[in-house]
Amino acid sequence: MTKIVLRCEDVKKTYSQGPQKVEVLKGIELDIHEGQQIAIVGASGSGKSTLLNVLGGLDQPDTGVVEILQRAFSQCSDNERGKIRNQSLGFVYQFHHLLPEFSALENVAMPLLIAGQKMADASKIAAQILHRVGLTDRAVHKPAELSGGERQRVAIARALVNNPACVLMDEPTGNLDSANAASIQALMAELSQSLSTAFIVVTHDLALAKTMHQVYELGEGRLVRVHG
Repeated sequence: MTKIVLRCEDVKKTYSQGPQKVEVLKGIELDIHEGQQIAIVGASGSGKSTLLNVLGGLDQPDTGVVEILQRAFSQCSDNERGKIRNQSLGFVYQFHHLLPEFSALENVAMPLLIAGQKMADASKIAAQILHRVGLTDRAVHKPAELSGGERQRVAIARALVNNPACVLMDEPTGNLDSANAASIQALMAELSQSLSTAFIVVTHDLALAKTMHQVYELGEGRLVRVHG
């Protein structure tokens, strides 16, 4: 059995809306193994992005535990949580969030530079990852000079540059046409297998979800496995 890279145990999250309290997550349980591809689907407003933020340590649950490589976020300082996110997790969103003034290579290298690596070393690693996602010949181009599919590939390369245990994706194909969406889907499948990286993908794209190892549906605060 492959090792568990991310564990979520009895996670609950409640928000206040005026005098009312809305329980968004009701005791979520989830184990993610290395190289595993998980899709999370559900209606708009069901709490999918909230769950992703909690899994990524960007938001804290009211109760319950989220562990990355057996380290619980709740037992870490803010600085330690930031370090875990930088070194053990990758993030990809519907909007690529690339820095417009920097090249593709520089955008991909950014997490390494933040972690304290020298530019020469960071650039070498970033170039290798860009090659993995098929963008060697676009390394010096800025985001405005790239297509939508290319920008999302750069965002995926940036998420992978620190060799994270798990990449969290929020609607990664939401702004792409069907051909580019299929290309991103194939890329994720190849990378999860070759790098043993786990992918957790929140998506409305049912075609993408069905290609994942397992599909979970989030509704009424509960996460239920519906496929795989």
